[in-house]
Amino acid sequence: MRRELEELQQRILTDIALARHIDVGVESYTGNELVLAAPLAENSNHKGTAFGGSLFSLAVLSGWGLLVLKLAERGVEADIVIQDSRMMYRRPVTGDFRARATLPPLEEFDRLLHMLERRGRGRLELGASIEQDGVVAVDFLGTFAVVA
Repeated sequence: MRRELEELQQRILTDIALARHIDVGVESYTGNELVLAAPLAENSNHKGTAFGGSLFSLAVLSGWGLLVLKLAERGVEADIVIQDSRMMYRRPVTGDFRARATLPPLEEFDRLLHMLERRGRGRLELGASIEQDGVVAVDFLGTFAVVA
């Protein structure tokens, strides 16, 4: 598992130029949840809080990364892009922060796999939260388009 996380870290930094600038780090993966981290220092705005674009980017990357890992576990290589999303900013982020993406119920993921097998493409809605010191500051819901 450690190797897969290191490969994901390298892929994020190599393939997503913005990720290098916001200093994204892969923190943990449980099979159903991926946690990415970023420091406030590289992501602050003029108010000294985390820039909304950085929060959005980390949330999207956590969902994208979770799908990369989960599909790889099933032997599926695919292109994954964000199609639609919503963010709810609940409180300012004033320190280092984490994005925690969570897989939806297994039947929804299985439906995606079925669509990929049948049509070569599908969509999946994933939720993520941005946390600072264990407190949720932002909720994210995104639909990811997947093409095998």
